[in-house]
Amino acid sequence: MTDAIQLLVGTRKGAWIYRSDASRVSWRVQGPIFLGSIVNHLVLDPRDGRTLLMAASSGHLGPTIFRSTDDGETWTEAAKPPAFPKSDDPRARSVDHSFWLEPGHASEPGVWWAGVSPPGLFRSADGGETWESVAGFNDHPNYWDWCPPDAGTPDGSLLNQVVIDPRDARHMYIATSSGGVFESHDRAETWRPLNENVEANFFPDPYPEFGQDAHYIALAPANPDRLWQQNHCGVYRLDRPGTRWERIGKAMPAEVGDIGFTVVPHVRDADTAWVWPMDGTDVWPRVSPGGRPAAYRTRDGGATWERQDKGFPTEQGWFTVKRQAFCADRAEPMGLYLGATNGEIWMSGDEGESWRQIAAHLPEIYSVSAAPLS
Repeated sequence: MTDAIQLLVGTRKGAWIYRSDASRVSWRVQGPIFLGSIVNHLVLDPRDGRTLLMAASSGHLGPTIFRSTDDGETWTEAAKPPAFPKSDDPRARSVDHSFWLEPGHASEPGVWWAGVSPPGLFRSADGGETWESVAGFNDHPNYWDWCPPDAGTPDGSLLNQVVIDPRDARHMYIATSSGGVFESHDRAETWRPLNENVEANFFPDPYPEFGQDAHYIALAPANPDRLWQQNHCGVYRLDRPGTRWERIGKAMPAEVGDIGFTVVPHVRDADTAWVWPMDGTDVWPRVSPGGRPAAYRTRDGGATWERQDKGFPTEQGWFTVKRQAFCADRAEPMGLYLGATNGEIWMSGDEGESWRQIAAHLPEIYSVSAAPLS
């Protein structure tokens, strides 16, 4: 193994794969793949190092999942992509798009999980060929309270994330744009809200049991009992076995705020994480505050934050980073990678101290994931 990596990039108009040399300086590009299709997520299975799954939507095929085992050269469509069971219920759901793809636990080869819009959880046991609705969430008695049909977001209401405890395949978290965070201890059979002390907009009680918009959650790889959350209303941290989230983003500079889509924890230091703030004023323009893009890093669990903007435009930089488009590798020093809404990819090879652009002129970037090259 070397420090060479591949960046798997999903955009509004197709997918691209960028592969680096061992120093992460030079990059070669493969793509476009499925030019014109919306690609919400493109992920490599870390358990075999060769299976790629793509969540895509096209005018011809609609929402579906594609699979490749030859480095993205050829693709096959899932025989049975995620779809809600047919129903006569007037509120019957149909999958608008698959948003998040998550490889299953290391002990469960072939298992994948998918989050879709409208909010729904699906599971595959055969490497992404066929998918089944997860009744424990999709048919939960409280589903319509947790995921009301009128809880819209610009791209539709989402089950936008699946996170699995690396120590226990039965222990899972999901994040939704309508009900907040939920937790299961029995491999998705039952769920409960996990939103204590997290603010929600448009509620008489600003801290309800559910109703939050959890933009992103992440376990700290160095300590899976620490969870980070970038919420519609700020940046939070939760240390288990506790259940109360603390809003650590209030320590961010007031002129920047702590509104954003994503959070990236350090792979070896549980106290370190990065966020990418965006303008969270009343009109929510979804751009860098003041047109001055920057990442912010904490190295003390959120007590303090430092601005990291070396290499970014110092003015007139009106872009932001979506929830799936900020990631890290496992090298030393750790590399950070982000895809911007203006079609640029940026990287830092020194944990955010400096940044450089490695790609431009792509369509709007929806997701970036990093995986090693063997």
